[in-house]
Amino acid sequence: MPSDEYEMSGRSFTKMHGLGNDFVVIDAREEVFTPTKDQSRLIADRRFGIGCDQFIIIEKSSKPEANAFMRIKNADGSEVGACGNATRCIASLLMDEAEKDNVTIETLAGLLHVSKEANGLITANMGPALLDWKDIPLAEERDTLNTGIKLPPLRNPVCVNMGNPHAVFFVEDAEAIELEALGPRLEHHPLFPEQANISVASLVDENHIRLRVFERGVGITSACGSGACAAAVASARRGLTGKKVQVDLDGGPLYIHWQEDGTVLMTGPVSKAFEGQISPELLQLSK
Repeated sequence: MPSDEYEMSGRSFTKMHGLGNDFVVIDAREEVFTPTKDQSRLIADRRFGIGCDQFIIIEKSSKPEANAFMRIKNADGSEVGACGNATRCIASLLMDEAEKDNVTIETLAGLLHVSKEANGLITANMGPALLDWKDIPLAEERDTLNTGIKLPPLRNPVCVNMGNPHAVFFVEDAEAIELEALGPRLEHHPLFPEQANISVASLVDENHIRLRVFERGVGITSACGSGACAAAVASARRGLTGKKVQVDLDGGPLYIHWQEDGTVLMTGPVSKAFEGQISPELLQLSK
């Protein structure tokens, strides 16, 4: 697109969400778009920008087996390796574009294979659950099944890396936990050199859990796909559930299957909210 036209029209975007976990998506496969941290933060701002949990940029992939590369920026402008709900949303766009029922997306966390189910739900293979303390990563050697952290009433989380670090605390009632206050403190615990997503989970019944997530760089989210995967893996490791689990988040349910090969499938809906243009003034002001 010529620069003068770009100055006139800004940049096209699509607003999408998975169970309320929402994204501003820009397709940069034909015209490169490399926003600064300040630009990303302003676009994600719900008062001064468009508003989203994550800002997603679709780029060309250098890998022949991938349909595209997905770059993920948190609301605070930081870049992360994985976002399960965004993976499903971007895959939905790519599958509609290619008129296919499956695609492969490259991320900083690796190649993710995604397919469309007969009922319209989208399933993403989020790759292997990493369980070693070095892979979370933790600042020192710990048993990731019983990490030992405590900030009353939360204690002894299970830690899992699902493309990003998660600490899952099992509690009697996830609704009763003041996650708004505890999440920021635990996110920056010294044991987490790259910070961590903080979750509280409680059992609903067999193979069914309730989950709330404080996402690093974002805050409490309506849904967190990688968090749901981490919680399902954590509950199976603790012997609380089997390896196929329904995870109820604030925005609705996701269906998780921790497979025998160690990879984790996540199934759920995606929605497109609207399309629009980011004004050139917004991009200019945030430089």
